[in-house]
Amino acid sequence: MLVLGVETSCDETGLAVYHTERGLLAHGLYSQVAVHAEYGGVVPELASRDHVRKILPLIREVMADANCSAADIDGIAYTAGPGLVGALMVGASVGRALAYAWDVPAVGVHHMEGHLLAPMLEDSPPEFPFVALLVSGGHTQLVSVASIGRYQLLGESLDDAAGEAFDKAAKMLDLDYPGGPHIARLAERGTPGRFSFPRPMVDRPGLDFSFSGLKTYTLNTVAKYAGADGLPDEQTSADIACAFQEAVVSTLVIKCRRALEATGLKRLVIAGGVSANTRLRAELERALGKIGAEMFYARHEFCTDNGAMIAYAGAQRLAAGQRESLAVNVRPRWPLDTLPPLDVSTSA
Repeated sequence: MLVLGVETSCDETGLAVYHTERGLLAHGLYSQVAVHAEYGGVVPELASRDHVRKILPLIREVMADANCSAADIDGIAYTAGPGLVGALMVGASVGRALAYAWDVPAVGVHHMEGHLLAPMLEDSPPEFPFVALLVSGGHTQLVSVASIGRYQLLGESLDDAAGEAFDKAAKMLDLDYPGGPHIARLAERGTPGRFSFPRPMVDRPGLDFSFSGLKTYTLNTVAKYAGADGLPDEQTSADIACAFQEAVVSTLVIKCRRALEATGLKRLVIAGGVSANTRLRAELERALGKIGAEMFYARHEFCTDNGAMIAYAGAQRLAAGQRESLAVNVRPRWPLDTLPPLDVSTSA
């Protein structure tokens, strides 16, 4: 089965062509970072307009790279949620319209299921079951994964997601959007141990997260050491970035290890934009090595939003018989654990 995947949940237009036997044939991505950078975050209306401009040229480009035509496509997968409703509508409308025009089935994919399954595109994918840490700008969740569609939510952020906290901390230090990579680079020049930031909610049982208090602590520290320009000096800024990153990483590592111990599982998948953080990967590798557990993640380009993960996840559901009706439905909020398992037919 040859599937065209369409991702437009936020500020990246992603397209891919995936074959269930031959694997990923082509993918392309247009990032809107430059569009939103001056605003310090995503502007939903601008995101929707940019998806409209970029999606059709990118579809043509990716299909040409895959050396396929409309007649070759067996199904279309598009992100149906969660995400920005206007952005979702662009991809869903185009995906549903192409499926109708080409007379092929379509399926709406859960954005976070796409992230969760992205490591399956690698040469050594994880086997089920495993624990997944989904960590991005909009989500921080720990999920027990028995198989595709069999998800049990173990814990989630009660306020800011980890990626959102990175963005806000970066803004406090006058760094560009998105904040995660900039905080990470600045932290490399920081002095470990100069500042000790709190590890939220690690001193109580459970697997939920909270990063709002850490955000406030960071803001107060920046204000305390700010100079005449409202910012700390360069070294102090680096030390603050270092302490902030260590607090987030340490919190995530503690909760991941706790989730593995609670479930008795020995495999951890990390997915989403923050999973590209090299410090997080290194600390998880070290912590998991102590308990004999393995870690899996996608290549860097598939950590952030992309069409390949949507094409893969959609291909699995299309192959299992899942179909959408002609109606274009998107779900800006969509709990992951409400998805049907693949052995339950959802044919429309």
